[in-house]
Amino acid sequence: MSVWKKTDADETQPQSQSHKQSQSAPPSQPRRGAEAQRSRNVATIGPSIAIRGDVTGEEDLLIEGRIEGKVLLQKNHVTVGKNGRVKADVFARSVAVEGEVEGDLMGQEEVTVRPSGKVRGNIQAPSVTLDSGCRFQGSIDMEKGRQQQGKEAKPAEVKPKVQAPSQEQTTLKPAAGTSP
Repeated sequence: MSVWKKTDADETQPQSQSHKQSQSAPPSQPRRGAEAQRSRNVATIGPSIAIRGDVTGEEDLLIEGRIEGKVLLQKNHVTVGKNGRVKADVFARSVAVEGEVEGDLMGQEEVTVRPSGKVRGNIQAPSVTLDSGCRFQGSIDMEKGRQQQGKEAKPAEVKPKVQAPSQEQTTLKPAAGTSP
């Protein structure tokens, strides 16, 4: 005689599988290197967390909450998730914005503003990507020599004229013949 009914077993099994799936990677992963990102340590500032002051560390950071101050993770990746609201200057190896940032973004390698992203501040990075649909107000400086670790480098005061992109995204790269 069986203790378990077939319908009971069928109902409990999918619940445990869906529970395991929900504990996988954080909801906002960068597009590039998503597999590599999962194997690295990623700290998360959840939607109910608000921080006033400087944020520093030695791991990648996903911001879904609010930060006011400075974010200093120069050797790591910083993602401002869709729920993230940042009023801070961000210094990182690379920065991806899906939420809102009011402050300067300094990326040693790249800065990406996704379609849901909104940036009000200056961007400094050798590679800058503004996805179609994002909102950006500020200036872009792609000269490598101007970036200084942990210090506020002043970007050029020239505001580039930007036309609405006809493609899915716009990627800005330094012009040929410029020195790195």
